[in-house]
Amino acid sequence: MLACSALLASPAVEADVFCCDDVGGRQICADVLPAQCYGSAYRVLSPQGLVIREVDAPLTREQREARRLEDRRKRIEQDRIRSIRLKERALLETYRSVEDIDAIEARALDDVEQDLAKARRFKERLLEEQARLRQEREFYEKGELPPDLAKSINDNDLEIIAQESVIESKLRLMEAIRERYAADRKAYQEILDRREALFRR
Repeated sequence: MLACSALLASPAVEADVFCCDDVGGRQICADVLPAQCYGSAYRVLSPQGLVIREVDAPLTREQREARRLEDRRKRIEQDRIRSIRLKERALLETYRSVEDIDAIEARALDDVEQDLAKARRFKERLLEEQARLRQEREFYEKGELPPDLAKSINDNDLEIIAQESVIESKLRLMEAIRERYAADRKAYQEILDRREALFRR
């Protein structure tokens, strides 16, 4: 009997209130979400009238597509920034200074230039051999070339073509080396400039 009396005497539990604005701009509130609030933004208020939570209206198809595109744009931008940071870290780990880049480039070019010089000297010898073979071929203008001479002429021509290809390859490699280290030098200097600007602030 006492327990029942105590239960009747206890105050009712206060519930949160759900509010939204209808199409006419009039605020509608209830202790459960009003039907008029379905599909619209609404607010959850405490019994004291303080806003506890705000719930956005469900996105339209156009809004969902816009959000998807924005999320994709952000991911692409984040990937771009991450890639830049990785490249910057690699540059700082590879080179100690701009002068270090210059020295490494010079060594790389020197190695290729030595190979290029060898290829050019070899081509000169092949051209000298070609001139000798052509003189020898003149003796057989009215007759058939001996098989050994014909083979030597053909082999010499093929070797000259191959050596010209080697020379062109070395020249392209030197150009690629210059482009690579020019890009590294530019990127490295930009890192230094950004750091210097930060220190000046």
